[in-house]
Amino acid sequence: MRLLLQSLARQHRSLVRVLGRRNFAVAATEEYAKRNYANNVAEYNTVIGSITAQRRNFLLRDVYEDMMLDGVQPTRDTFHSLIVGTMKGARLQDAFYFNDQMKSMGLVPDVNLYNILISLCGKCKNADQAIRVFEEMKIYEVKPTVQTYVCLLNACAAAGRSDRVYAIIRDMTAAGLGLNEYCYAGLITALKNKRPVPDDFATKVIEYVERSREWSSVEAAPVSAENLMMRISEEEMYNMPTAEYSHRRAGFLNRQLTLYHVAFHACAELKNIALMETLLEMLHKDGKFPDVFIVMQVMRCYLHSGDIDRGLKTFEDYMNSGKAPAIELYVTLVEGAMVGHTPKGMQLAQDKLVEMNNRSFFLSPKMGSDLLLAASGEKTGGYTTANYIWDLMQARNMPPSLPAVEAYYKGLKDREIPEDDPRLVLVSRMYDNFRARFGTGPGRP
Repeated sequence: MRLLLQSLARQHRSLVRVLGRRNFAVAATEEYAKRNYANNVAEYNTVIGSITAQRRNFLLRDVYEDMMLDGVQPTRDTFHSLIVGTMKGARLQDAFYFNDQMKSMGLVPDVNLYNILISLCGKCKNADQAIRVFEEMKIYEVKPTVQTYVCLLNACAAAGRSDRVYAIIRDMTAAGLGLNEYCYAGLITALKNKRPVPDDFATKVIEYVERSREWSSVEAAPVSAENLMMRISEEEMYNMPTAEYSHRRAGFLNRQLTLYHVAFHACAELKNIALMETLLEMLHKDGKFPDVFIVMQVMRCYLHSGDIDRGLKTFEDYMNSGKAPAIELYVTLVEGAMVGHTPKGMQLAQDKLVEMNNRSFFLSPKMGSDLLLAASGEKTGGYTTANYIWDLMQARNMPPSLPAVEAYYKGLKDREIPEDDPRLVLVSRMYDNFRARFGTGPGRP
């Protein structure tokens, strides 16, 4: 009888999925068994980890709902993996849904999980929510660590809330906690994101870089072993601009230059060439040399300020230095050269794309999509750069993102191209498939 009830239960769950979310045509126990990808909490945890590693974070909530339909009880580790996945995908709403589900099952988040939630708020530039999470910790009597304060500081900095950042600094100092490099990084980020940008921005940045030389590693509070297992670096935890490069090989990112990374990135964002060149002089006086990330920011600062020649010279100086080349340098040069879509810049961009391809440097799907999106903004000219990027991606069977395909499609339609043109037909078909799959409203990929 028990086996019969279990069989009926499985058929019922399968039927619910058929008639509901999954829209299958036929429901059968055998078919369910074939399509069911996990049967217990360990297998579901493995699936969650795999989805996070593949950056398909938008599927995490579906997996959790399947877990509930299967009657599998999630553990603390399950919720930790789910919330880490939402952090990596910057899915704030899903993270707090999982947080609420966790507490409804009697599981109170620990300090490490609260730190991740605060970090996610910073990633989404939601300082108010980060503060609410911090206050919730007090309600549940979860004691904050140094890492908690640094996460909160950088979350407020990402939103340009310099007032909150200074208040957190005062609280840390009053508690006898020294400031580490990530605290000074937060101060620079807060000034960069504040609107309007303070008049003394450059002076403050130089002051913080100089003062950071005295910081003590005692308060550094390394990322927990649990986070290391989840491949969450300090750069990612504190929302540093180097987060996406933190797992790159040595030479690309020198972690001893963390504050310089943040400062050079701020210069590029604000197009402050004078401050950028001052920082280069300070770096050389310290007996240190720019890593690949800093070279990228120097190029961005020149290129986004309209100085294509010095941006190109910075690129060539590095490529001729004998150091290991990186495709990110090509991508930075091409993206920066296309700013404003000037004839000179678009030609340089295409020339460097050809050179990059000839040297067997290949774009990733994200790089290709970003460049295609930028190139598709060209309103005049032959559209040759956008076409070349599209061809490079098609040659490697890499589908661009929906925004990139949409921009490229509209750019083609704005030109006098026959409706039966093979390129336009292919792009139109892909665009229609994307729209049918993801829709046209807000929240799409």
